[in-house]
Amino acid sequence: MTPQYSAQDPEDTVDPAGAAFPTRAGDAAGHLHPAGSGEDADAVADDLADADGEPGDDADSDAPVGPAGESKHPSAGRRLMQSLSARSRGEGWEKPEGELAKYRSRWRSGLRFVLQRVIFRMVVRSAVNPQVVMHRRVKSVRGPFVLVANHTSHVDGPLLALSLPWAQGRLLSTGVATDYWFEHGWPRRFFVRTMLNAFPIDRGGGRKHSGTSRKLLRVGVPILVFPEGGRQSSGQMSSFKPGGAALAISVGVPVIPAAIVGGYEAMPKGRSWPKGRPPVRVVFGEPMISHVDESAVEFSTRIRARVKDLYDEHHDEVLGGAAEDEEGSA
Repeated sequence: MTPQYSAQDPEDTVDPAGAAFPTRAGDAAGHLHPAGSGEDADAVADDLADADGEPGDDADSDAPVGPAGESKHPSAGRRLMQSLSARSRGEGWEKPEGELAKYRSRWRSGLRFVLQRVIFRMVVRSAVNPQVVMHRRVKSVRGPFVLVANHTSHVDGPLLALSLPWAQGRLLSTGVATDYWFEHGWPRRFFVRTMLNAFPIDRGGGRKHSGTSRKLLRVGVPILVFPEGGRQSSGQMSSFKPGGAALAISVGVPVIPAAIVGGYEAMPKGRSWPKGRPPVRVVFGEPMISHVDESAVEFSTRIRARVKDLYDEHHDEVLGGAAEDEEGSA
C-alpha cells in the first residue's frame, strides 16, 4: 500500500514568498543567517550517539511563539510561520566545501531518490502498511531544519526520510556511529551515505567529527535527530536529550516534530522483521520555533510534549485501545 498523505489544519495558508525569517519567535525580523553559540550546541549535540550503533541516532505545539509575544503582537506568530516558506530561507547559507559538499550533491540526491522512493518503498510496503499524516506547513518549509522524532525501530531513519515530501527530504542527513558504519569497509559507508545522506558521529568520547551537525545546518542541510538517544526498549517514549533543541536555537532553524506510531509494535528490539504487515503511521506536526530566551532544555521539553501529543492523537486509530501514559517512565 502506498503511503497515504493527509493534511491537518486545511484552512491554514502559507505565503509562498513571505517576509524575512526572524532567528527567534518575537525577535526583530531580518534575513536569517546562521549564528549563535556553536560550540555550546556542539558540546550537547555531538554527545548523543546511540550506544547500540544503529543508523539515525544523532541526538544532538503547534504554537509557534510564546503567549507573551502573541499578546503584544497578535499577528507576529502568523508572520513567523508564513516566513518559513519564504524564498530567502532557501538562500543565504554558507557555501559547502570539502566533505560538506557531498551532502548537497545533486547526483547523490538523485541516487538517494531511487534508493529511498523506489527500492526502499517497495521493501516497506512488503513489511508494513505505511501511512503518513502531515501538517500542511511542513510542505512549505524552505531551507534547513531539525527533524525530531521518537525512536521505535531500526527502520525509523529511512521511513522518516521517505515519508517527507521530496522538496524537504532530498538533503535530509542522519547521524550514524562512525565505528560501525564508516570504518568497516566501503559497502556500509556507501549504503548510509546514499540512503541516509549520513554523517559520522564519534562514540566513546572521540571528537574527530565534532561540530558536523551544526556545520551541515549552516550550509543548508536539514538533519534528523532521535533525542531519546536510542531505540525504545518498552514501547514507551523516554525523556528527550536537549541536543537537537540546542542546535535549532544556535543556528536559528525550525524544528519539525514527528511521531512514529506502531513502529515499536511492528519491530521491537530483538525482532528482525515485522509480521503480517502491521500498520505504521508517521505523523508530522506543525514546525516549531524557540521562544525568546527559551533554553535548550525548555525547548526540548516542549518538543517532546508535542511529539507525545501527536503520538497519542493517532494511537487509537492505528493500534486500537487507549494510549499508554508514558509520563511516569519519562
